[in-house]
Amino acid sequence: MTNGVITKVAGPLVIAEGMRNANMFDVVRVSSHRLIGEIIEMHGDRASIQVYEETSGLGPGEEVESTGAPLSVELGPGLIGAIYDGIQRPLNEIMRAAGNNLTRGVEVPSLDHKKKWHFVPKVKKGDKVVSGDIIGTVKETNAVLHKILVPNKVSGTVKDIKEGDFTIDDTVAVLEKDGKTENVKMAVKWPVRVGRPYKKKLSPDILLTTGQRTIDTLFPIAKGGVAAVPGPFGSGKTVVQHQLAKWAAADIIVYIGCGERGNEMTDVLNEFPELKDPRTGNSLMERTVLIANTSDMPVAAREASIYTGITIAEYFRDMGYTVALMADSTSRWAEALREMSGRLEEMPGEEGYPAYLGSRLAQFYERAGRVIVNGSGDTEGALSVIGAVSPPGGDISEPVSQATLRIVKVFWGLDAGLAYKRHFPAINWLTSYSLYTDQLEAWYKQNASEDFMELRGRLMSLLQDEAELQEIVNLVGMDALSSPDRLKLETARAIREDYLHQNAFDPVDTYTSLKKQVLMMRAILLCYDKSLEALEKGANIDMLVSMLVRERIGRLKYEEEQNVEQEFDSISAILEQEIKDVLERSED
Repeated sequence: MTNGVITKVAGPLVIAEGMRNANMFDVVRVSSHRLIGEIIEMHGDRASIQVYEETSGLGPGEEVESTGAPLSVELGPGLIGAIYDGIQRPLNEIMRAAGNNLTRGVEVPSLDHKKKWHFVPKVKKGDKVVSGDIIGTVKETNAVLHKILVPNKVSGTVKDIKEGDFTIDDTVAVLEKDGKTENVKMAVKWPVRVGRPYKKKLSPDILLTTGQRTIDTLFPIAKGGVAAVPGPFGSGKTVVQHQLAKWAAADIIVYIGCGERGNEMTDVLNEFPELKDPRTGNSLMERTVLIANTSDMPVAAREASIYTGITIAEYFRDMGYTVALMADSTSRWAEALREMSGRLEEMPGEEGYPAYLGSRLAQFYERAGRVIVNGSGDTEGALSVIGAVSPPGGDISEPVSQATLRIVKVFWGLDAGLAYKRHFPAINWLTSYSLYTDQLEAWYKQNASEDFMELRGRLMSLLQDEAELQEIVNLVGMDALSSPDRLKLETARAIREDYLHQNAFDPVDTYTSLKKQVLMMRAILLCYDKSLEALEKGANIDMLVSMLVRERIGRLKYEEEQNVEQEFDSISAILEQEIKDVLERSED
């Protein structure tokens, strides 16, 4: 233990002297209140400490005690369904200990050390195991089987292991190596600023299916990929993240509310337990970890919250799970960096953000990926990161958005105009992009359909043509367009309203399988192709645009999955007949 003395207090920054034996990123306890802090700068024996709790009332002369350990999270059974603050203190336990008014210096364990879990061994006495191997499992919730791993840098022969009910502090297995024994417990500690090791990073060439048509078809994210969702207030960032949490093909969800407004975080805390998990029919919380760090909580704790979240996510990835992490929002996290940088009197970069903003963001996003995890086998795990960015006024030219866009591969640009038109998801198809599309081409061919990329390309092309034609319409009116151009506009409207617009609250439309997405695209493009042929044969454009089959195509998204093929065949037959009727009436 190293004890120092406070010499200066500036908001969340505390300067202490006499800390010669302390190290960078050590956790410290500040004053008699025992506030949690972390050393972020050392000059000789003088330490700059960011304090994760309210510092009002602190003054020079008070004691600072170093724990000698870095800021770490406790990883083990009991994580799932928990609601933590930015430094992994369980909010439910804090409320029990301190009541509704949060007091400073509350010390509560991150996991329940008294609860007993039923441990089932997966190896037997005499087996050789290495770091990352699964030695046993614990049924944590109906949705999650918690796998107990051999800790990092530990290996040997199993000397003793047995089934039974244990607390996380009990020894569940004893390993022996070179005459020395190692006790393995169910819980481990891991420093949050250090990424958990793995064997090999794999190419992002498998789609993370989300059931959201705009995302899966136009701007896909790969398993282990990184995406940014920038958008102004009210454009639907949180709803997009809720939909992804519910429907993405991920086993575990880690949701970080990083500096969000208190009412928004309250909505998340109220809604997540209510969300029904489509896999099990139970609460979505049975495979979710929530980190709630609102904007009125001490600013420095925001900085730790995303590291806490991603370390927990990596832990589940190491078990071989597919994990999706939602960070909402990295803008508030960057504001915490800016605040601390200003207090440290560092040279400011653009708009007052520190010059290292880009590298800190990159360090965070680079911890995502699809990997071969540690262990004897070739188990695959994936961690996908979706970060919401809240640029002031929706202006993505500001530093946080720009630094994020240089790192991430998917940009889902939310548009306030679309949100006000009640178009969900409000992802602007003209400004958004995904750099995973080419890598996913082979996957789409194998798992969706041979012509998936061709259909997607035609949709994108029609939407871009619509944007150009709309400018002409705005200038000189619809009558100035040729018949083929009018047909293009009508088809693009169908793509926007019948395909890209998705009702998150409709039990059928909230999720669309890839097979259904392919048939919906085919129906819209079939109608366009047949109408174009009819135009060349002299059909009347007004009659083509007002065909009744268009309404059937629009209602295809509300068709149950098992009926979609039958409905598509029915639409094809009706389309043939209606085109024939239009041609006959046009000749008259």
